[in-house]
Amino acid sequence: MAGNSFGDLFRISTFGESHGKAIGVILDGCPPNIAIDEDFIQSELDKRKPGQSKITTQRKESDTAQILSGVFEGKSTGTPIAILIPNEDQRSKDYSHIKDIFRPSHADYTYHMKYGHRDYRGGGRSSARETAARVAAGAIAKSFLKQHGIEIFAHVSGVGKIESPNLDTKDLEALLDLRESNIARCADPATANEMIEFIDAVRKSGDTVGGRISTIIRNVPVGLGEPVFDKLHADLAKAMMSINAVHGFEYGSGFAGSELLGSQHNDLFVSEEHDIHRTKTHTNFSGGIQGGISNGMDITFKTAFKPVATIMRDQQTIDSNGNEATVQGKGRHDPCVVSRAVIIVEAMAALVIADHLLKQSSYKNVR
Repeated sequence: MAGNSFGDLFRISTFGESHGKAIGVILDGCPPNIAIDEDFIQSELDKRKPGQSKITTQRKESDTAQILSGVFEGKSTGTPIAILIPNEDQRSKDYSHIKDIFRPSHADYTYHMKYGHRDYRGGGRSSARETAARVAAGAIAKSFLKQHGIEIFAHVSGVGKIESPNLDTKDLEALLDLRESNIARCADPATANEMIEFIDAVRKSGDTVGGRISTIIRNVPVGLGEPVFDKLHADLAKAMMSINAVHGFEYGSGFAGSELLGSQHNDLFVSEEHDIHRTKTHTNFSGGIQGGISNGMDITFKTAFKPVATIMRDQQTIDSNGNEATVQGKGRHDPCVVSRAVIIVEAMAALVIADHLLKQSSYKNVR
């Protein structure tokens, strides 16, 4: 089955199913001598794992990462890093009722038609459980980026029609503390409380709701990104759109920028002390990327998640023979995925930037 790998030089391949024995990732291309902190990897996985609060699925998984190779004496060796995450709380019987039925807006029908055989237990390979492997690899990517002073911060900026106000992003560490102070993972406490109440009400009604995650990447050097088809924002878009339930991506001014005039939208340059290497822009409608290449400003983007497709209500559908059927809402599912998805977004962003950083380093060495 193709499509299980991501990246060129900093490359990951994930494996496993939601109700199999384990999931995992192989990371190839990580430079040697990168400090690998297993406690940090685990802390990142803990932010994604199920069963965290009343507004997430109640499946209980410790998501304990086991590093099998590529790390010695706390540092990467330059060889492939293999990480295994055992599954512990599978309840495959919860899905027996959909063995021959296609759930609306799930991958059931498309997987069945493409492969002629599907793992219906929790969605199998199409389950968002696969993203735990990405988070583990993303933690290593973050460690690599940290050596270059690159920071990544994401938070839940919207749920349904609830929108967080614009934040003061000067101190990302302070925003991180605010984000982790609430189960919604919104860096504005007042908005977080509103989100939590709304999501819990939606959960009690047997329904689900979508949301949005805003991300900022700071201290990215000028020059990351490749013409023409591997533009930095194009790779970020692919990374985000590969995450389960993502239905939208915009960077910089995004769709709102289409309502502006060029005279309003252009980011004017200013050079500190007439030094070309200390160039900034007065505004950042470009989102830190121009011509597909980073310009040294903060990279900003927003990712939109649809409502979770499994709702605790009966829905009309069809079975594998094309007959009308009713699917019942059962199992353990998130009423809104965005609070757990924040760390997935950060992980995928880290993987993209790490990959392009290696590409740029290779280019400079050749030049």
